[in-house]
Amino acid sequence: MHRFPFPPPRLRTPATLALAAALLMGCASAPPPAPAPKAEAAPVPRPAPPRPQPPLPAAADDAALQQGFARWVADFRVQAREAGISEATLQSAFAEVRYLPRVVELDRAQPEFTRTVWDYLDNAVTPQRVALGKEKMQQVGAQADAAAARYGVPSAVVVAIWGMESNFGGNYGSTPTIDALATLGFEGRREEWARRELLAALRILDKGDIDRAHMIGSWAGAMGQTQFMPSSFLAHAVDADGDGRRDIWGSMADVTASTANFLARSGWKAGQPWGVEVQLPNGFDYGRADTSVRQSSAQWAAEGLRTMDGRPLPEFADGMILLPAGARGPAFLVGPNFRAILRYNNSTSYALAVGLLAQRLADGPGVQAAWPRDLPALSRSQLLELQTALNQRGFASGTPDGMMGPATREGIRQFQRSAGLPADGYPSAALLQRLQAP
Repeated sequence: MHRFPFPPPRLRTPATLALAAALLMGCASAPPPAPAPKAEAAPVPRPAPPRPQPPLPAAADDAALQQGFARWVADFRVQAREAGISEATLQSAFAEVRYLPRVVELDRAQPEFTRTVWDYLDNAVTPQRVALGKEKMQQVGAQADAAAARYGVPSAVVVAIWGMESNFGGNYGSTPTIDALATLGFEGRREEWARRELLAALRILDKGDIDRAHMIGSWAGAMGQTQFMPSSFLAHAVDADGDGRRDIWGSMADVTASTANFLARSGWKAGQPWGVEVQLPNGFDYGRADTSVRQSSAQWAAEGLRTMDGRPLPEFADGMILLPAGARGPAFLVGPNFRAILRYNNSTSYALAVGLLAQRLADGPGVQAAWPRDLPALSRSQLLELQTALNQRGFASGTPDGMMGPATREGIRQFQRSAGLPADGYPSAALLQRLQAP
């Protein structure tokens, strides 16, 4: 998930509250006695040092914050009650709701250093994860096969998402969903979104799919073994085991069916692969490796694209070329199922990892072409410098924000074409140095 540098949360309590509390607390205690002199020194009369005060305003600030959080929750309860949430659910959800400072800290975090796609894949599609995934496929084979038959999504793909999201159920988070979303709503940066998700979480409790104590997941509100947001749960979760509850925490029938249903409703095409690694023809225009350029596999084949093993290209009506590491790295022809995985998590590296992990679980190959491992990833500050340099030279890349996006990629391509370079839109240290050269 990409992050942007965010402003601090809006102040929701009067500024004088913390000051007044600090003053009152300071007046309530007498100053401490002067410390006894050391035995080897003659007594020297001196006034007692003042009692340290910094912790007092901090305590008062915390009290003010908790009061503000309580008011926010009270206001939200009114909204939820008007939306039809039962009083019993409201009492269960909010009787002991807590503000979680760690959630705010994680939400604001924006790592300076980014990861290359090969570094991501090295950690996501390991031999150990492939081996464990094959064991898990045997354990949940009946449930995964039933989901595959019902929704047309191969069991290997569902198990791959399970592996990516929670390491096959080994770690799907322990943060109470209600607390996490209430904290994010109160903090205010994404209040409207958090309010919607919190209301969806209350509807799940109201329907009896799970109780408050067992509704747990990530700090960001994603829940269960394949990490559904509450709104996605309401839209896509399935009671596959017929017990009257949609349980993506404990029922593997529900986990696999819900995940497959999500992909099916996101445009998954039964019988098609997610994509295939390809060899590009000599003289290929790398600028055509873009989400805006889609055409049939027959058209790509007519231009000289070939699979790595010589088999025919998969039959896509609207396939596109993916160059996740630029012109020097592997190339992939991807179709609608790759885009369906992107709707689960809008990250090219994530979608590629799911596809490759599923491929390995089905005894298929990994990536065969070499990654350009000598190319370091640009940090966010370097990306910011690159965007600024592009704009200064007249190659529009949007507002500099240190994040790669379509505008930045197109700006890079324009510069590359002007310099006679392969227009792959890939940011590199060499490209930055060339842009900054006088």
